Amino acid sequence: MTDAAALPGQPRGGVLSGPATARAVNVLAPNPSAMTLDGTNTWIVSEPDSALAVVIDPGPLDEGHLETVVSTAEKAGKRIGLTLLTHGHPDHAEGAARFAELTGTAVRALDPALRLGDEGLAAGDVITVGGLELRVVATPGHTADSLCFHLPADQAVLTGDTILGRGTTVVAHPDGRLGEYLDSLRRLRSLTVDDGVHTVLPGHGPVLEDAQGAVDFYLAHRAGRLAQVETAVENGHRTASDVVAHVYADVDRSLWPAAEQSVRAQLDYLREHGLI
Repeated sequence: MTDAAALPGQPRGGVLSGPATARAVNVLAPNPSAMTLDGTNTWIVSEPDSALAVVIDPGPLDEGHLETVVSTAEKAGKRIGLTLLTHGHPDHAEGAARFAELTGTAVRALDPALRLGDEGLAAGDVITVGGLELRVVATPGHTADSLCFHLPADQAVLTGDTILGRGTTVVAHPDGRLGEYLDSLRRLRSLTVDDGVHTVLPGHGPVLEDAQGAVDFYLAHRAGRLAQVETAVENGHRTASDVVAHVYADVDRSLWPAAEQSVRAQLDYLREHGLI
């Protein structure tokens, strides 16, 4: 059995649902799969002594899950005052409109199509609800609309699908772009160096205790995969499906369609930089 502390990012063991930091509580959605890992993490964040909370990524359109999120906040003596989205994939955002009905909240997102209310989100925005402060960090790459939320008081960052609690994420071609994703990872790394962020609260999987280690692992993984794809093309594997079969031969075949998205993004990146 592998020691969790030896794994990239030092994933926290134990039950995923429940308190993760002084200000963040996870409610795990019942949608486990190869792509969503244990399910979508729906985060309730608030100041400990505040009656107001923010929910990040209500998750899929599952009435039971949405009601559990509301009841979890209410049992802690809190009312949900705002809903935020890290990005628009259905496992994170499909339930947002119904959740807004249940809670009477606005939904803020980067993509105007996902918003309910007048306010969107943009890089550098500072969100304050009930004394809680969240800072919006633009992290495109997984998708064009991907955002992270920096929670300074807990030295934590909520990463959606930009960094997962286990394994690595997909650059969802054509919406996602590898160059932007690498820049986003570097932006997150600067939070670990300049702002003392050490905890990752991901959209899937366990909490990570070593944010910098997680980012460094992701950057090294991407560099390694990119080199493998470049070599595969040089050896005559020209199509994305051929490259996947060659480079991702050790990966479960059920994940090959997702891997093909990432390979297409990598091929675009290599062409843009004149490497193939």
